[in-house]
Amino acid sequence: MSENLHDWIDPSSTALCIIDVQYDFASPDGAMSQYDVEMKSIYPAIENMKRLREAANKIGMPVIFIGLQTSPKTDSIPWKQRMMRCGQDPDKAYAVCRKDTIGESFYEILPSDRDIIFYKPKYSAFADTHFAELLRSKGIDTLITCGLTTECCVDSTVRDAAQLDFSVFLVNDACAAYRQDYHDVSLAVLAESFSINFDTHAMIAALSKYETSDKGVHYV
Repeated sequence: MSENLHDWIDPSSTALCIIDVQYDFASPDGAMSQYDVEMKSIYPAIENMKRLREAANKIGMPVIFIGLQTSPKTDSIPWKQRMMRCGQDPDKAYAVCRKDTIGESFYEILPSDRDIIFYKPKYSAFADTHFAELLRSKGIDTLITCGLTTECCVDSTVRDAAQLDFSVFLVNDACAAYRQDYHDVSLAVLAESFSINFDTHAMIAALSKYETSDKGVHYV
């Protein structure tokens, strides 16, 4: 199937979406560290995201940094109720990637001036946002997705994208979760109904078949 990948991706209407690689999710000093989660799988995935970003830049493909941004003023009451019912302190559990704190800042892989930065209030980039409208206004109908965490914000964004009629490719080794079983199961379920999954090597090989010139991006 990977031999067809370059035929399925038009760089002029495709964006690389890097999801939630933020201080609170990826730094050993971030908010998630208080839960004693296993973070070692995150860093190889981030290195693959860097490789994808470089490949996208070479052919002028848009890169979108998607980040979670929360605020006590916009916290969801039903979400806080769920946290309480699960035995969590909502003031602590919701205090992730708070607006205007270091927690919301991107980590290890940082946006450049040419990249698009898009913040969301919930797991999916499409929930309570104008993300779909933004993509369509730029002529984007296809997404290459990667980021953190596989079973949560990546999964939610991929599902919504597919159901809003975007074509979705998921780069499986450029995503990570704090539990390997969550990662593996989520990838399998998404591949069943929502995305076409490839690894970083295959995706970069497909993108490398394009090059930019004064006449734009073309296949070589």
